[in-house]
Amino acid sequence: MTSKPNTSNSPSTSSTSSTSNSLSTPDRRATHSAHDTNDTHVTQDTTARTLTNTAGTGAPWESSWEGLVTSALLGTDRRTPPAEVLAVGKDAPVALLDAAALHTVRRRAGLRPAPAAEPPAPAAHDGRARLPEAAGRRLGQLLADRAAPTSGGGRRGTAPDLTELLPQWLAVANARGYAAPAPVLPALLDAARARTDLRPQALAFAGPRGLWLARLNPEWKFALRGASGGAVLPAAEDGEATRRLWEEGLFAERVALLSAVRARDAEAARTLLASTWPSERAEDRLMFLDSLRDGLSGADEPFLEQALSDRSRNVRSTAAELLSALPGSALAGRMAARAATCVGMDRTGGGQVIAVEAPHECDADMQRDGVVPAPPGGRGERSWWLGQLVEAAPLSGWPARLGGRTPEEILALPVLDDWADELHAAWCRAAVRQGDARWSAALLGPPATPSDTGPGATSLAERAKLLATLPEAERADWVAAFIDAHGLPEAFQLLGCCAVPWSGALGRAVVDALDIARDAGSYPWSFSGVMGLAERCLDPVEVNRLELLTATPDEPEGASPGAGGYWSEAFQRLVSTLRLRALMLAELDPVREPAQEPAPAPERIPAPARIPEPPTTPPGTRPEHLGPSDPAP
Repeated sequence: MTSKPNTSNSPSTSSTSSTSNSLSTPDRRATHSAHDTNDTHVTQDTTARTLTNTAGTGAPWESSWEGLVTSALLGTDRRTPPAEVLAVGKDAPVALLDAAALHTVRRRAGLRPAPAAEPPAPAAHDGRARLPEAAGRRLGQLLADRAAPTSGGGRRGTAPDLTELLPQWLAVANARGYAAPAPVLPALLDAARARTDLRPQALAFAGPRGLWLARLNPEWKFALRGASGGAVLPAAEDGEATRRLWEEGLFAERVALLSAVRARDAEAARTLLASTWPSERAEDRLMFLDSLRDGLSGADEPFLEQALSDRSRNVRSTAAELLSALPGSALAGRMAARAATCVGMDRTGGGQVIAVEAPHECDADMQRDGVVPAPPGGRGERSWWLGQLVEAAPLSGWPARLGGRTPEEILALPVLDDWADELHAAWCRAAVRQGDARWSAALLGPPATPSDTGPGATSLAERAKLLATLPEAERADWVAAFIDAHGLPEAFQLLGCCAVPWSGALGRAVVDALDIARDAGSYPWSFSGVMGLAERCLDPVEVNRLELLTATPDEPEGASPGAGGYWSEAFQRLVSTLRLRALMLAELDPVREPAQEPAPAPERIPAPARIPEPPTTPPGTRPEHLGPSDPAP
């Protein structure tokens, strides 16, 4: 048998002036009452008689407590306390406080016998490799959530910002197939709860044991719906277990199951999804449909065509988007036919000009194929419909439609009636949706071309999306050339879409631009965003080249006062961060571990001692992370 405390609500502190602060500190009042011997004896005797009269029933206890709460909320002037708590010669507010003190002690000390609950089933086995010891210690430091120490005036100093390195550490640990040590799981789940950007990697690293632990704490319930890495999946040949998990599992487990089945048998995954599709919630249908992006093929078209008639607008829109990403789909063909009636060569201009005639209506068939009829504010209906048609039409059909020209030649053609911006913007969205690197490169144009005179993309946001469709090496070279031509201020958003670590050419372009800004006496805090990216994305092999930039430079005439010191600190922090990243990678190396950690930067503050959490294991048991000779907590 076990026992559990009675956990009814405590009295509120809200009351009238008659009982101001009456129940805000019942324990403190109990201490005060203990010094008033006569009054306490009276109250104790009265309460004891009540206890004796109601022993074994339980209900009068609760009604008496609720009466105290009601009197405290309304005030003793409006609601007289229960008769059993009033004492002769004592004001009602004071009697209420004394009774509340005694009731509080009773409620905390009283235990109600309850049947012993079944212990939770053990967590599923995690067969991943054990994390190296040095890497485990590093993870503990990163999870301590210590921001980089700052010096006077809000300056960050030279120590690395550990919180910004945690996502990178988790990504490498997951890539190398390590399992999370059991003692760090609570801190890992807390970090994922506080930072949504950490959740995919953190929950994948936590594995099945993290998912098991999340079921025991309501604060970690996000893991039960948003994680797939911790799900334990049945064997591929166990059809009955697969069906049961699909019908009865948590949402996270179902997403993981669908992805796993799709990876080995796309047809089986579609059959599994179709078996419960009508009964799924709209938000779940949307998430399941979105999971079809990986491995999308023409075999998915029949299912997606059916989803075009879904009762949820978001599901219909996603289905249309996926179908338009399949150039050979029937929807893509319908959109291409509609777009062809709107865009073509102008015969009166010698075949060298593009003419545009936007749609005059958005009929029911267009709406079923994903065209949204109502434009956003400030946008004309016809231009809104035209953009959606061109965006969903396959890019591969435009060269034949426009005289056999290449994408570069098509973008160089003039467009009548000021439709060029609308048409080029729609082609940009189509290139991103269809992942067409050839059209993306043409729409980006040469890196040195100013954005306002480029062939297609006119904003940095559009350019960043187009860059994401290019191969990694081509993407890095384009951004490096852009930095050489335009400098760093305009390149921040573009740097974020480059693969990590940055290529040698891109890293050199960033460092050279920072060096130029330093020599010019520019405000160093204007480049703090780029410097932060460099700390996380530069290849650590560049650290020796950066050593020369850590010295405080001579400030040129007209430079910002104190800029040299700021730049020196920034480069010292960059160097120390790159060294720490190199050490982190070495610690995660399954073959070797570093012998020792380099000396810390002068301004690094030692980590504060952590207060050990109380043991959560039952008495007499030993946590599994302790050895036979280690003392149990």
